[in-house]
Amino acid sequence: MRYSLRQLEVFLAAAHFENITRAAESLAMSQSAASSSLRDLEQQFDIQLFDRVGKRLQLNELGRVLRPKAESLLAQAQGFERDLSQQQDLGLLKVGATLTIGNYLAVQMMADYMNRHDGADVQLKVANTETIARMVENYELDVGLIEGELQHSDLEVLPWREDDLMVFCAPEHPLASKSELSDEDLLQAQWVVRESGSGTRQAFDRAMHGLLGDLNLRHELQHTEAIKRAVEAGLGIGCLSDIALRDAFRRGSLVHLRVPQRDWHRRFYIILHKQKYRGPGIQSWLQLCEAYHLNAPSD
Repeated sequence: MRYSLRQLEVFLAAAHFENITRAAESLAMSQSAASSSLRDLEQQFDIQLFDRVGKRLQLNELGRVLRPKAESLLAQAQGFERDLSQQQDLGLLKVGATLTIGNYLAVQMMADYMNRHDGADVQLKVANTETIARMVENYELDVGLIEGELQHSDLEVLPWREDDLMVFCAPEHPLASKSELSDEDLLQAQWVVRESGSGTRQAFDRAMHGLLGDLNLRHELQHTEAIKRAVEAGLGIGCLSDIALRDAFRRGSLVHLRVPQRDWHRRFYIILHKQKYRGPGIQSWLQLCEAYHLNAPSD
């Protein structure tokens, strides 16, 4: 074989950090050893994988084509090594989740996963849909749980759970006493909503089709809890996932506003890179996701 797994590790680290010094540090190598490994790989096959711009290494077209194949090869080799060592430890699983899922589902899922598998660990990244999709695409995450609809040629998007958005306000808000809101009420209200790029905002915009350009979107915030606090303070009415609002509705700190003429239904999705090797850790996480789908509350 004319290449080594170490050369693949250096190639992938360089692709991730876009800098050979940082790539070498991540692999506990000297900078000269990492440079030599990458140079030897390119010279053995008379190819160039990066465009050199000063100290920055940027993947060229060939490098981008080979990167997912190298990721898959290295992941399979690591899995084979674990099998040879007869280790049952699943190791570290890197999971990304959008804010609603991360705050209200993923933490309990992490606990369940680690309780089921001795020695397993989960690293959770919480961000909006665009960020999680980009990190899965770049192999920075093993699996993503997102709220927004997504189409991407490199990513597999699997339907997961059903969800509904709900419009809400503070108990003292003038709209709190109405049995249901008309489109005119929606247009006259001041809104506190999620930022563009989030799955919740995507679903909100779709539900408000035909009205969106005329809505008074007074505040756009990046965090679910911040939106709830702003609405409680009387800064406007909001729209978030049902699972983010249940406790507040039970306490009476927020009030559900019925808007039956609009479609608030949506889905959560699981995303994975199509070229990512799905080892035991990913397979076990997907089984856990299925259990959470089957046990999703219907209230």
